Parts: sequence; structure tokens; C-alpha cells
Amino acid sequence: MISKEIATKVLEKCLITGADFAEIFEEDSITNSISVLDDKVENILGGRDYGIGIRIFKGLKSVYAYTNDNSLSSLLDTAYKAALALGKIEEGKSIILNNHMTFKNLHPIKINPSSVDCKEKIKVMKSAYKSAKNYHTDISKVSVGYMDKEQNILIANTEGLYTEDTRIRTRLMVNAIASNENENQTGSQNPGRLMGFEMFKDEVDPEYHGREAAKTAHIMLNAKNCPAGQMTVAIDNGFGGVIFHEACGHALEATAVAKGNSVFCDKLGEQIASTKLTAIDDGTMKNHWGSSNIDDEGTPTKRNVLIENGILKSYMVDKLNARRMNTEVTGNSRRESYKYEPTSRMTNTYIAPGDDKVEDIIKSIDDGLYAKKLGGGSVNPVTGEFNFAVNEGYLVKNGEITEPVRGASLIGKGSEVLMEIDMVSDNVAQAEGMCGSKSGSIPVNVGQPMIRVKNITVGGRE
Repeated sequence: MISKEIATKVLEKCLITGADFAEIFEEDSITNSISVLDDKVENILGGRDYGIGIRIFKGLKSVYAYTNDNSLSSLLDTAYKAALALGKIEEGKSIILNNHMTFKNLHPIKINPSSVDCKEKIKVMKSAYKSAKNYHTDISKVSVGYMDKEQNILIANTEGLYTEDTRIRTRLMVNAIASNENENQTGSQNPGRLMGFEMFKDEVDPEYHGREAAKTAHIMLNAKNCPAGQMTVAIDNGFGGVIFHEACGHALEATAVAKGNSVFCDKLGEQIASTKLTAIDDGTMKNHWGSSNIDDEGTPTKRNVLIENGILKSYMVDKLNARRMNTEVTGNSRRESYKYEPTSRMTNTYIAPGDDKVEDIIKSIDDGLYAKKLGGGSVNPVTGEFNFAVNEGYLVKNGEITEPVRGASLIGKGSEVLMEIDMVSDNVAQAEGMCGSKSGSIPVNVGQPMIRVKNITVGGRE
């Protein structure tokens, strides 16, 4: 990684047109992936990604540039060209990189994946494959993916910061297809952690996730079409939290709030949700998929209470938008890689556990839907309007879960759904996903306990 001396020279070059802040983000990442289809290894791929991003602020204006060449001449040239985009050359400024921030590593790694032979990784994958394939004769195809990534970063800025961090992530992806003469249905499981290969010894059972993927596919193959209409819906824990993430979480990022593109602008201290609901974004959760020691601006990650008992308490804020909003950063600045300028993003975002019991939530529904697993969907971040597919759903009649249904979707507006949550259970769980936004695709956790939405539009098929 580049030295303090080189970083200092580059940052000083960034300030030649009167800028008041500059930052260097250096990344050196190694990614390994393996794919297995129908019990055969299809691909084993490895790659390295290296580059340096340079960002400059002048008031509320910003410019971003990056290069793959870490020679001093290349870095100075990149900084010079970026600085010129902000104005005419003025008297330069000198800086001192004296804040070599140290921090406690909250996410220790026991087994670096780079030390694990491919055969061991494939062994884990094949155990997931066999578990899925052997679940039922309806399972016609199973694919399994494995990924590990080591990301080494260095961040230096004109506030004197000079710090480094290493992030290691590991993930397993299982997809199962169930088939009959007429159609196919799919199921998937995608566990991941900010951990090394110990993930498969300590927390993730490949056989369990294989069975779960196959189970969803098999159940949905034999399910009837879901009726449409206004219903009471119980949304299960774990990935059920994707609704809050998409329909509400993005609207609480300063990326949207600072520009007035959020339904929650200027609502701090106001009730925006049911008193039953508390929502948290926590980048410090030990070894969780969306965690890190520091964000991509070098700010230590934090536990941020976004909504407490229905009251809006805080937004997620990065450096540039902190200027626009005249507020403090929250450790939420993230990016896919050095190729992207960072901005405010979620980390591990979840609805906190409540006092209700799962069995009481189900018993309270006379005629509704139990959404056990949610899939993808679409959302308008300005209005909060969303549409999410239910990958595994069941009708609820007279307080009992009955037959499985498919083709269901949940349709609504985030700000309205928040007020319709009237029961929150105590079985909070996390689930892993990838979130795309203007700073690229990043790992995030979503989570919640089972919740009851008193009234929501359910799309279906007749």
C-alpha cells in the first residue's frame, strides 16, 4: 500500500484549486469463486482487483477519479486533473498525516480462506448439493456457488487520517429447481459472513441450506395460485426484513435525504411508524455479512438507532451529505470498490425484537397470508412504493397455517406499511444479501422478527 509520504504529496496536489478536503482510497482485493452444477465442478476462478480512488471536496462540490497505476507520477497527474475540475489553480496547502487511527478488530478471522485447499471448499459445496438433490425426486437440478474475498484497504485524507483495514468475506449459494411435466419452481439459500472458512465449522451448515433451498422449490411446485386482495399478512423473520431495507431503509440514507428525495425528509423526532417498531442499522455486529471495522471513509462503524418506538431518531450519513445536512457522519459511507465514489449506505439493518409471540401472531389472523420467504422486487426510493415477490407463502385460516400458495406479491408504500405493523415477535434473525445503489453493489444484512402487517395489498393469480 502507498506510504505516508506519497499520500501526503498526492493529497497536497488535490488542494491546488482551493479545495477544502481530499481523500485517497486504495484497494487491493483477491476474489475466489467456485461453481458446481449437477455434482460437477464447472468453474474455479480467481482474480485480483487493484486501484486507487481520489476524491476532492470544495464546499458542496465533489469530484472523483481513480487509477490502476500507483506510481507517484500517475497519482499526481490524476490528482491534478481532478483538482482542475473544481476551479483555477491557487496557492497550495500543506498537510500532515498524523492521525494513524488504530481500532480494535471487531471481526476476527480464524481460518483465512486462502489457506484452504480447493478440495475442502468443493467438499462443502457437494455436501450442500447432495442434501438438496436428495430432498425429493422432484428436484431436477441443483447449482452451488462458493465465494471468498479478501479486501485490503488504505484510507488517507486531508484531516490527517491514515489508516488500513482488511475485510474477509465468505459465502455459499445454493439454488434448487423442482420440476414436473408442466413447470419449474426454484428455491435458494445464500448464507454469508464477514468470516473465513471457519464459517462452515461455527455457524453455517451446508446440508441445512441445501435442504431448505430444495424444500422451498418442492413446496412451491405443488402450491396453488395465491388469491389477490387486501389482507392481514405475517412476514417471517430473517429475509422478511428486505421490505424495510428497500422501502424504508434507502429513504433514511442521506444520499436521498440530503437532496430532498425521501418521504422522511425533515421528520426527525416525529412518529413515522407504529409504536411497536424499532429499527436499527449496526455495522459493528460481530462477523456479520454487512459489518466492517471502519466504513469506506475511515469512520468507525456504529450502532445507529433509526426508529425507536415509531419515532424517527436518525439518518445514515456520509461526509459529503453531512455537509449538506449540517450534521455528523454515522459510519455508513460505503462503496463496491475503488471505482466508485462512496455514499451513505446500510450495513446490517433490522427491525428489533418485540414482545409478541410467533404463535400469537398466526392465531390472530382469521383470513390472511403467511409470507415465509420473500424474494426480489422493485421500489421507488422517492415515494417508497414497492412490490415484492413472496417466494414461499401459505394461506392462514382461522388462526392456522393451511395450504401453500405461489405467485403472491406484497404491494404498498413504505411509510404506510410502517404504520400498519401492529405485532412484532421476539424471534429476530438476520439474512444476507447484496444491495445495489449509486456506489455499486455491496454486502448487507437484512433482518427482523416475525411481524404482522394489519392491512396490505397482496397481488396474486386467479
